[in-house]
Amino acid sequence: MKIPVTLKHKPVIVSENYEEIDGRLAGNTDAKGLSIGLAQWNDRGKVDVSAKIWRYTGEKWSRQSEEMPLHRVLDLAILICRMKQYLKEEAYQYEKLYDEKNPQIDRIGLQGCAMTVAVCEDNPMLEEDIKLVYEVMGKDDEMMSERLYALGRLLKDMGYVRP
Repeated sequence: MKIPVTLKHKPVIVSENYEEIDGRLAGNTDAKGLSIGLAQWNDRGKVDVSAKIWRYTGEKWSRQSEEMPLHRVLDLAILICRMKQYLKEEAYQYEKLYDEKNPQIDRIGLQGCAMTVAVCEDNPMLEEDIKLVYEVMGKDDEMMSERLYALGRLLKDMGYVRP
C-alpha cells in the first residue's frame, strides 16, 4: 500500500511494507508504513524532519498515525536498549525486579544533561506490570535482538561504534 503524499507530513524516505514486519502484529496490523520526511507541524521558514508510522483502517488513513521528531525516535531507542539491558542483566537480583530503595536505573548523558532512566514508582500496579514487561521482553527477545543487531551493524558501518 502506498503512503499518501498529499497530507501534511511529506514523506521523503519510506518503508511501505511495514505490515509485513510489525513485530508480533506482522500480517495483522493497521501500521502499513514508516516514513521520514518533512514534519506536518512545519511553520513558514522553519523546517523539521520527522518519522511517521502510517496507520490504515481498511478504509482510510487513520488520525492515530504517529509523527515524531527524529531525536525522539533515537531517545526511545536509547530507552528501549537500556530497559532491555536492565531486565536482562540486573532485574533478576531483586525480588520485585527493581531496587525499591533506588528506583533509578541509569543517567545517560545527552546534550550537556542526562536522560534519567528509572522504574515508575507512581504506577500503582508496578509489581504486576514490571513482571509482565519482563515476561514479554523475554518472549520477544529474538525479535528485538534481530532489530538491535541490524541497528548495531548500521551504527558500526556509519562509524558510531568504536573498535
